[in-house]
Amino acid sequence: MGHMDHETIELACIGVAALALLMQTVILFALYRGVNKAAQSMKNDIEDLRSSVTPILETTRQVAGTTRELVVRLTPKVEATVTDVAELVRGLRAQAADVEAATEEILARVRRQTGRIDTMFSGTLDAVDKASAFVSEAVGKPVRQLSGLLAGLRAVVESLQASDRSYREPTLQDDKDMFV
Repeated sequence: MGHMDHETIELACIGVAALALLMQTVILFALYRGVNKAAQSMKNDIEDLRSSVTPILETTRQVAGTTRELVVRLTPKVEATVTDVAELVRGLRAQAADVEAATEEILARVRRQTGRIDTMFSGTLDAVDKASAFVSEAVGKPVRQLSGLLAGLRAVVESLQASDRSYREPTLQDDKDMFV
């Protein structure tokens, strides 16, 4: 009976440890899905931004090219207008450069955020791994101690039963020999 209870306790402890490991796996998978969705959403937002900024840059460059051609044709006739248009082209170029710089800054921020997300995810995995080791140790150590304690108690009970039998049997034989 004691042996069966010991096995039942061990099985229950193993079941609790397995359940804890399963829960950790489910939580880790949920974290992975959340981070993956956030990264995908961020990637889509960046692609949308890039697709909306690129046509503006192309249009700005085309306008600058067209303006330059117009200036070349009208230079002999309207010198003052040429000066104003040249300033406009410089402003457009500066704005195009600003838009490109802003785009590069956004992409750099996205790269940094992606690195941070990767670091956070790695840290989460490390924490889950440490928690798993802690739970395994926290469950395993008491199970081993309980197992050792139960084995010691069983040995004490068996030795007491064995010594009790060996003590009684000689007196019964001595009494038996006396009656004969």
